[in-house]
Amino acid sequence: MGTYLITGATGVIGTAVAELLQEDRHDLILVGRSPDRLATLVEHLGSPVLGQTQAISRERLTGSPSVASNIQTLVLDLTEPRRMEAALAVAELPDRLDGVVHSAGVVQLGRVADLEADDWIDQLMVNLVGAAELTRLLLPALRTAEGHVVFVNSGAGLRTQPGWSAYAAGKHGLRALADALRAEEPSLAVTSVFPGRTASEMQRKVRAQEGAAYDPEVFIQPLTVAKVIVHALETPHDAVVTDVTVRPRELR
Repeated sequence: MGTYLITGATGVIGTAVAELLQEDRHDLILVGRSPDRLATLVEHLGSPVLGQTQAISRERLTGSPSVASNIQTLVLDLTEPRRMEAALAVAELPDRLDGVVHSAGVVQLGRVADLEADDWIDQLMVNLVGAAELTRLLLPALRTAEGHVVFVNSGAGLRTQPGWSAYAAGKHGLRALADALRAEEPSLAVTSVFPGRTASEMQRKVRAQEGAAYDPEVFIQPLTVAKVIVHALETPHDAVVTDVTVRPRELR
C-alpha cells in the first residue's frame, strides 16, 4: 500500500481517483476547499468522519478487512498559496508520500478584451501557482518515497482557442511546471494528463458560458480519466508515463 494526496478531491475526477486508489487499499489524503464536501466524500467512501486532518482506518472502525485504507482530510484554499505552508505545518501529514494527484481546477471563459485582472489571478492561482507551491512543500515527503506527481492538465494545455486565454495560459504553465519538475527531480516520476472535455460541473459551466446545452453522455466520463491516472501511478519503477492525452472516441 502507498499514501496518495489528491487535490480537488471532491470534484468528479478527484473522487474517481480516490475510489480507485481506495479499492487498491492505498491510504488517502483528500484535499479540498469545503469541509462539508470533504466530509460527504469520506462518507461516500465508507468511512466515518473524525475531523479535519485526522486519519481514520476503515478496517479499524468497521472490522472489515476488505478495505484497509486510512483516509485523512485537509481543508486547503488553492487561491491563497501563500498560506499553504502554515496550513501544512499543523496538518500532521506523513513523512513520505507515494504520490500527489493535482486534480483541482477552475475555469472562467472570456476574451482577452473582456477578462479583468481578478479573472486571470483566480485561475492562475488555482490552476498553476497553487499546484507549484503545494508541490514544493510536499517535495521532502515525495523524495523519501521516490514518489509520483500527476498533473491533471487539459487539452487547453496543448492548444487554445478564442475565449480560453486565461485558462489555457494556466494549463500551458502547468505543463511547463511538470517538465521542469521532471528534469529537476530525477528520483520522482512526473506525469501530465491532458483530458478532453469531461462530464463534470465544470463542463456544465463551460457549456453555459458557450451558450450550449450540457449533455454528460457526450463527454468523457470521469472514471475513464481516473483509470488513466491510476494506471500511470501504478506503472513499475523501471518506466514512467510522462504525457498522456485522453480524447473522446468521437470528437464532438
